[in-house]
Amino acid sequence: MSDITVGNSYYTGLMEALQSKTGTNKVSTDLDRLTPDSTDAELMEACRSFESYFIEQMYKGMEKTIMRDEEHKENDYLSMFKDNIYQGYAKNTMDQGGFGIAKILYDSMKKNTVKPDNTK
Repeated sequence: MSDITVGNSYYTGLMEALQSKTGTNKVSTDLDRLTPDSTDAELMEACRSFESYFIEQMYKGMEKTIMRDEEHKENDYLSMFKDNIYQGYAKNTMDQGGFGIAKILYDSMKKNTVKPDNTK
């Protein structure tokens, strides 16, 4: 039986998989909670959650474009915690107003939502 150490690639892969699912699960949970009776605040929170996840994925994509040589190779510790870094970047971006995607999405969803007419 092999030991699992912090630097072990199995453990690192497991942590990365778990962390990448966290953002997806939050967005899914926020969207699943929406109903026709959801408040505007709940709808906006779901839209902000989506924008935050989108920004996080954008930062991860940008990181993949960095060319590294053997001297500047990524270590196991950085691999393990870099998702947290990108989540922090996304949160900071959202705290500063984001890119406006949440507002556009919110406006579109509000415009296209037809509530049933109960005046019969």
